[in-house]
Amino acid sequence: MIVRNLKDKEVIETTYRAHGGGIAQMILDQRVLAEIGFLAIAQLEPGKELESHIDPMEEIYFVLNGTGVMRVDDEEQQVNPGDATWIPVGSTHSLFNNGTEPCVILVVASPWDK
Repeated sequence: MIVRNLKDKEVIETTYRAHGGGIAQMILDQRVLAEIGFLAIAQLEPGKELESHIDPMEEIYFVLNGTGVMRVDDEEQQVNPGDATWIPVGSTHSLFNNGTEPCVILVVASPWDK
């Protein structure tokens, strides 16, 4: 069993700037996972954006806190706490925090090397 906390050294050491606008951390990744690419948490301050990008994996963005405008390819939709967005492999996607508080999301991704 592996239990990780956001305050664990293994998580803190993975802190990085995500797609120009957010601060992200890998909670669990392929260093320990066998069938899932990763589980990450990201925080986006008001007015900031995870810039449009394409990933070579399927992803799910789950909003824990705050609000935003999620864009996947040509579709755009308001997202709120409790919303999950499926992002197909190779889709262009972005998230803009249009609220007044940090937008916190969990990101689950399929493996990189399928």
